[in-house]
Amino acid sequence: MNKILLIIPAYNEEKNISRVYKSIINYNKKNHQNYDVIVINDGSRDNTEKILVDNDIPHIKLIHNLGIGGAVQTGYKYAYENGYDIAVQFDGDGQHDINYVKNIVNPIINKECDMCIGSRFISNQKKGFQSSATRRLGISIISFNIKLKTRKKIYDTTSGFRAINRDIIKLFSESYPIEYPEPISTVSVINTGYKVLEKHVIMHERIGGKSSIGSWKNAYYMINVVLSIILSRKRVK
Repeated sequence: MNKILLIIPAYNEEKNISRVYKSIINYNKKNHQNYDVIVINDGSRDNTEKILVDNDIPHIKLIHNLGIGGAVQTGYKYAYENGYDIAVQFDGDGQHDINYVKNIVNPIINKECDMCIGSRFISNQKKGFQSSATRRLGISIISFNIKLKTRKKIYDTTSGFRAINRDIIKLFSESYPIEYPEPISTVSVINTGYKVLEKHVIMHERIGGKSSIGSWKNAYYMINVVLSIILSRKRVK
């Protein structure tokens, strides 16, 4: 039996975090599953911490806001130190659907890959939230540059819905990008010689709160992540 942890980074998610946690608990009961949960409260300034405490939701409280990269790495450190075989990054804003965790976990259990990315863009079915046209353009540009750098096509380059095995849990617990973590860490994994797959998932639009990437940052984000991809180097396992 594989020991599986869902890592949920949360910054000012008072409107979403209880509902997200309950969806996981209900899924576990209904499907006789045992996904463990750790919420990383990334210095929230709203009532996120109170909700976590009042509802006995397992969590780590960060005193300062580290950003998505630092929060997620905290979760990977926890996963490594507590002997988890698989770690799943799962958003606290309600965009990720617990019913699709198995889509990205099973390929790792079956030794098909070391990392599996939940992708909105590898199926012809236009279901769920597809993001804005501007962001989809940015994702396409990032995808093109990842292919140039690694010779591997990644379609949903900014997806935070990802599962990794024990080897990459160790890698990420030691080194994880603070800025642009999803595309840059994916390039790092590929460049280190690990196998990455994408599997179809459906995502939802967030109900409340604010995205970590504001619309005014899209161009800045894209330019800097492309430069980071270009300057990345191959690593040794």
